[in-house]
Amino acid sequence: MKTRITELLGIEHPIIQGGMHYVGFAELAAAVSNAGGLGVITGLTQRTPQLLANEIAKCRDMTDKPFGVNLTFLPTVSSPDYPGYVKAIVEGGVKVVETAGRNPVQVMPFLKDAGIKVIHKCTSVRHSLKAQEIGCDAVSVDGFECGGHPGEDDIPNMILLPRAADELDIPFVASGGMADARSLVASLAMGAEGMNMGTRFIATKEAPVHERVKQAIVAASELDTRLIMRSLRNTERVLNNAAVERLLLKEKELGAKLRFEDIMEEVAGVYPRVMTDGDMDAGAWSCGMVAGLIHDIPTCKELINRIMNEADALIRKRLLGLAAA
Repeated sequence: MKTRITELLGIEHPIIQGGMHYVGFAELAAAVSNAGGLGVITGLTQRTPQLLANEIAKCRDMTDKPFGVNLTFLPTVSSPDYPGYVKAIVEGGVKVVETAGRNPVQVMPFLKDAGIKVIHKCTSVRHSLKAQEIGCDAVSVDGFECGGHPGEDDIPNMILLPRAADELDIPFVASGGMADARSLVASLAMGAEGMNMGTRFIATKEAPVHERVKQAIVAASELDTRLIMRSLRNTERVLNNAAVERLLLKEKELGAKLRFEDIMEEVAGVYPRVMTDGDMDAGAWSCGMVAGLIHDIPTCKELINRIMNEADALIRKRLLGLAAA
């Protein structure tokens, strides 16, 4: 299948693995890229630019296909060494960067001078248009269904994707709620050029996370996520667990008086304990509603091949059949 995204990124299938904290390591990125999609290393999971450089080199040893790096711009007082991370990306020969969080305008000249394609993750049409304005090559349009941070507008993809198609000139991929061939075909019908999957790729054999994390996603339904930190305007969709229940109780009791410090125990530094150690109640961790559509743990190649084969069948048999009728 050829779309503007496959042509832009030099990949076989219009499927991107989104950047995920303590999930997007070289093993997963290489597996997705080798299967014909675009694998993505999560930059800030690596504590220093040198560690990111090492992870990029490791990924390059595992695949000769294109892969990307996610760089999330955080609203923090003590910022990461972004110039150092950009330098590691450029010197590592990475050709695709997925940016997220705050506006990446400050790093755009360095990335573009290196010939890097930039895909910015956006949760609204207005942010997508801004990404287009500052020179991003594509955007990943992230609907309210997504795991992680869905923004504050609460617009689901059935509305957000057609709106993006109405407004944007650059290509975009659908993100949030993406799991299978139906997700891909529906996204294409609404104007997207492919899809970005996060939670679905955690439940794969190559994902370097604890088996309990994968089994938790398989066991979850679409009703098992919660929205936290709404009153802080830093909304995050997470899988429900004991820590999340404690956090939500604090939010309810403290109301407008809630400060980030009140919930640090449930959100700060929990990812290694969850993803690496398999401590499922250690804290809040991002998971999409799409967990309700995930029922197995295939290899990345099996997953992508299944999606593409079933998408072809959906288009050729069901949709063309309906049109003929």
